[in-house]
Amino acid sequence: MQVDLNLLTALDALLEEGSVTGAAERLHLTPPAMSRSLGRIRKATGDQILVRTGRTMVPTTRALAMHAQVHALVQQAHQLLSAQQELDLAALDRTFTLRWHDALTAACGTALLAAVHHQAPGVRLRLSAEPGTDDAELRRGEVDLESSSEVPALPDIRHRLVGRDRLVVAVREGHPLTEGVLSVERYAAAEHLTVSRRGSLRDPVDDALADRGLERWVVAAGPTASFALQLAHDTDLVVTLPEAVTRSARDRLGLVTLPLPLPLPEVPLHLLWHQRYDNDRAHAWLRDLATTTVRALFTPAT
Repeated sequence: MQVDLNLLTALDALLEEGSVTGAAERLHLTPPAMSRSLGRIRKATGDQILVRTGRTMVPTTRALAMHAQVHALVQQAHQLLSAQQELDLAALDRTFTLRWHDALTAACGTALLAAVHHQAPGVRLRLSAEPGTDDAELRRGEVDLESSSEVPALPDIRHRLVGRDRLVVAVREGHPLTEGVLSVERYAAAEHLTVSRRGSLRDPVDDALADRGLERWVVAAGPTASFALQLAHDTDLVVTLPEAVTRSARDRLGLVTLPLPLPLPEVPLHLLWHQRYDNDRAHAWLRDLATTTVRALFTPAT
C-alpha cells in the first residue's frame, strides 16, 4: 500500500484548524480540494477524523490521539526538506567523538572543552585515544573528527591542514646531553625511547641516522607521549617528539628541550572527517573551533 505523504500535511492542518475551510486557507487550497483530501485521509485511516456537531466539526478520539505525533512528523519533514536554519548553539544537543593523538588532546583538549562548553553548553565531547587502523570509523560516522599526520587516501575522507610541527629532543635536567653541543654522534650514542601504540622500536629518526651510517639504541617503546615524557623525566632515556603539541607537557615536567641534530622534515598535522558532514552546520562549527584551538599551538607567544 502506497501512502501519499502530502496527506500528513493536510491532516495536520485539519487537526490544527478543526475545519475544512480553515485548513484550506492555511494550505492555500480550495475547500473542495481539502474536502477531497479529508476523504482520502478517512479512507486511509479507516476513521472519520472530523465529525460534524451542529455548525462545527470536532476531532474523533483517534484524531485526538494522533494529533501531536502528526504535527511532529510534519515539522520534522519541513526541517529535513527546507534550507538549513541558522545554528542555535545555545540549544544544540549533540555528542561528538574526536579521535586525536594523545599528545594533541593533552595539549589543547582543555581549551577545546572550555570553548565548546562556553558556546554550546549542551554539546558533549567524547575524546578517544584508541588508534585508528583504517578510515572505517570515519566512514561509519563513529568518529566525527580525527587527527593524522598523513593525507587520507580515500576521496570521501576530507582533511584540513592545521599545522606543521618539528621534532625536538627532550631529556631530564642534568642529563649528559645537556652539556656542550649536541652532535648527531652523541645523540645516536644515547639510550632512546620511541612512542608507538603498536610497540614499534623504530621510526623515521632511525632511517635518517642510517643514511649517515649511524644507529641508535632504542631501549623501549612507550604507548603515549605522556608516558614517554614521564619516563624521560625519571631516567636518562632520550625521547624525540613533535615540539608544539608536547610543549606544555614538557614544561610541566621541567624537561630540557634540545634541537634534533638531524635535518628531518616537519610533521604535518591534519584534521579528518567524512564528507557526509561537509554541509552539517554543527559539525562545521566544531571543526572550525577545533582548527582555531589547534592552530593556537603553532602561534608564537607574544
